[in-house]
Amino acid sequence: MSSHRPRKRFGQHFLHDRNVIARIVAALAPAPEDHIVEIGPGKGAITRELAAHLAHFDAVELDRDLLAHLQSAIPSGKLTLHGADALKFDFCRLMQEGRKLRLVGNLPYNISTPLLFHLLDQSGCIKDMLFMLQKEVVQRLAASPGGKDYGRLSVMIQYRCRVEKLFDVAPCAFTPPPKVESAVVRLVPHATPPVTITNEAQFAKVVRMAFASRRKTLRNNMKGLLSAEDMSALGIDPTRRAETLTLAEFAALSNAVESP
Repeated sequence: MSSHRPRKRFGQHFLHDRNVIARIVAALAPAPEDHIVEIGPGKGAITRELAAHLAHFDAVELDRDLLAHLQSAIPSGKLTLHGADALKFDFCRLMQEGRKLRLVGNLPYNISTPLLFHLLDQSGCIKDMLFMLQKEVVQRLAASPGGKDYGRLSVMIQYRCRVEKLFDVAPCAFTPPPKVESAVVRLVPHATPPVTITNEAQFAKVVRMAFASRRKTLRNNMKGLLSAEDMSALGIDPTRRAETLTLAEFAALSNAVESP
């Protein structure tokens, strides 16, 4: 389908490098009994490879011009296509007989962060996720405290998932080539979160406020929520900046807000 012009508004960069496609599918290691859902199949580069390993799988694609091509490119009965916006899609409704979903996709870079947060809200239905993302985003997902890449996204993802960066992908693997490097990451939702949070909405608010202004200290960013004395009582210096805090320290701050 070479006549389809990639749409900027959909953030389309179609993967064409056979070696990269093979590495992605090898990393996914789909088993016949797996319930695979591909997000943003595009022209079907990964989709065709998945069809060789699976009796049936699902895919979610927003660009209606690609749906008919995808349906005709995959053997009849193998693929259930959902013409929908992944940002609004209820992935949990695809789960059958308790089989959690395995998600895979070359995600549009312009929606990757909101899409990850959308998927986190449905993580109870998801076994694992294997995504191609902008390399900078993958670095943020996997970042440890203390570095410039560590931020709100790092904390919120690492609370919900184990993060494993797999490999980098050069721009020349796509048509058109993006202006940025890409990377493939595996996200595996924790069966039990690594820290105990008494109120997840409060935790999200604490993390958001803490990183609201990266140059400011916790004392300034957390005004109205926790005092310097409250933080000191937890063994957390209020003059620290958010990027120095561990996941456990964010949990302690959040749980302290909940305490009477």
